[in-house]
Amino acid sequence: MSTVSLIDVAGYLPENIVAADYFAQYADPDEVTSNLMFKAPEFRHHVAPGEAPADMAERAVAPILARQGRDTLRDIDILIVHTQLPDIGIVGSGGDVAARLGIAPEWLIDLHNGGCASFVYGMKLARQILLSSDARSALVVTIQNVAGQIFTQEQVRGKAQAAIPGDGAGAGLLVKSGDSPILDIETRHLPEFAGQMTVIADPPRRYWEAGVGQMHVGFTESKIAKVLQRGNRLVPEVANAVCERIGVSSQELDLLVTNQPNRAFLRNWRDALQLPRERHPDTFDDCGNLFGAGIPVTFDRAVDEGRVPTGSLVMFAGFAHAGDFAGAAAVRWGGR
Repeated sequence: MSTVSLIDVAGYLPENIVAADYFAQYADPDEVTSNLMFKAPEFRHHVAPGEAPADMAERAVAPILARQGRDTLRDIDILIVHTQLPDIGIVGSGGDVAARLGIAPEWLIDLHNGGCASFVYGMKLARQILLSSDARSALVVTIQNVAGQIFTQEQVRGKAQAAIPGDGAGAGLLVKSGDSPILDIETRHLPEFAGQMTVIADPPRRYWEAGVGQMHVGFTESKIAKVLQRGNRLVPEVANAVCERIGVSSQELDLLVTNQPNRAFLRNWRDALQLPRERHPDTFDDCGNLFGAGIPVTFDRAVDEGRVPTGSLVMFAGFAHAGDFAGAAAVRWGGR
């Protein structure tokens, strides 16, 4: 079989729903900004105290197993896990996720880069391994868990950036078949921008060093402007590259599913690709920025809402961090 399909996708959102008022009460006047990057969503979900990445992964995969059968796990030779905040130092969360699922895949990859586009990157890696080996199927799991753990800290929750993230997880099942074929994938690394999305504390220290200042993402007005510029450009570029190779125009896409960073990016991306709003699902106001989990969670919701008929041409696209990575993947959706 020379074709790999994405045959199922599922998402998980923690039960704890947090309104924007929670952050408003702590808002630091010095951190208030009218910048489009930090226009807060109405709601977001936060992980429960003690909720581990493996817990979130198990809950994201559960709907797939309910639909496909638990025997599906016996064929999982590839497990790719991206965790925004691994709770296990050095090795990441992949092994813990595998143990929780009761599998021992030949290929077990902790995908530490890829960020908000990690689901697309995981699809590309899984597809390549499936096509070049005897592996039968793959699970790609993306976990976002910083909202309720980093951005609710006493020194961080008053910052404008704190109200943007939400927590959640997504999962995708890939198999060798032509049922829901992945038509093409484009990924681009831009290493000159790597490291520009920095984690800082006040007073300054390295993230592993003890200290009194709580960690958060370091933003400056100059950095925000550059990220907005890169993001506006990169996502349409990678999506159009895929469209060109599969022989369609962007207007022919039935659905565009992107990461969900803010309203400005969402509007600019669909305008650049000349798509109406109804063909670009949006979970930002309900879930906030889900980082790497945004694409699978948003697509899962669109399928549940009946917005993705069998045969739909779906484009997944996103960019990561300060613009050091971008990816897009086209799928001819075969239904669930």
